[in-house]
Amino acid sequence: MSEERKCNDTACDGNCAGCSKAGEAAKPQKAPLNAHSSVKKVIGVVSGKGGVGKSLVTSILAVEMRRKGYKVGILDADITGPSIPKMFGIHSRAEADDFGIIPAETESGIKIMSVNLLLESEDSPVVWRGPVIAGAVTQFWSEVNWGELDYMFVDMPPGTGDVPLTVFQSLSLDGIVIVTSPQDLVSMIVKKAYNMANAMDISVLGIVENMSYVCCPDCGAEFRIFGEGKTETVADELGVELLAQVPIDVRLAELADSGRFEYFNCEYMTPAGNYIEEILKDK
Repeated sequence: MSEERKCNDTACDGNCAGCSKAGEAAKPQKAPLNAHSSVKKVIGVVSGKGGVGKSLVTSILAVEMRRKGYKVGILDADITGPSIPKMFGIHSRAEADDFGIIPAETESGIKIMSVNLLLESEDSPVVWRGPVIAGAVTQFWSEVNWGELDYMFVDMPPGTGDVPLTVFQSLSLDGIVIVTSPQDLVSMIVKKAYNMANAMDISVLGIVENMSYVCCPDCGAEFRIFGEGKTETVADELGVELLAQVPIDVRLAELADSGRFEYFNCEYMTPAGNYIEEILKDK
């Protein structure tokens, strides 16, 4: 009986004895981008746990890059908890033509694809198993006509499960941004995401610490209600950049809830956008 096939040779009969490719592991193939699309840089936004603000950071970075004059898109890969369309005030359903699914566009021209644009109602639950969810993410890459984009940001669900694995294996990522919060769990959270990226040979562009502090509206003093964050220490330990420390800002929450997120003035994330622009310039 022949052995289980362990290489990518289509002519392989499963018998590895004497084969020059014996033991060669079959590598997952990158999913093809939509034939009518061109995406120059793809950046995943990830975290080892939920509730740290990945969608917030994804949206801020997308707006920052759009304000620089780049063509930008957001692939909302958080299939069971999509929030990107609401933040930008998009409530219409997606349409399609002969070239693929047409992404929605925000007022400033950011293109967005999310499962919420395909549901009968925005509050309909997505009760799908892992492989189906992962397949939907690949379809957003292959079957959506993104047109020409300079930057695509992929808002991923928390953890290191099916969807992050699918994105890492199937999409042509140029790097990831890890989002965390200041609590004591930060070391474990960041290292989980970092180690997964490292195992998949994906570059870590940097770390963003969200909910770092609250700024007093009267005197401007900063109050670190979760204590002094350990993110900078972990970033130094891993040899990656601490891109930004984002405060708890009620204005951002209000704009996101009202679908007017593009109207924010988030100067504390401008250096992060500049750094990503520079580090990926020649990549």
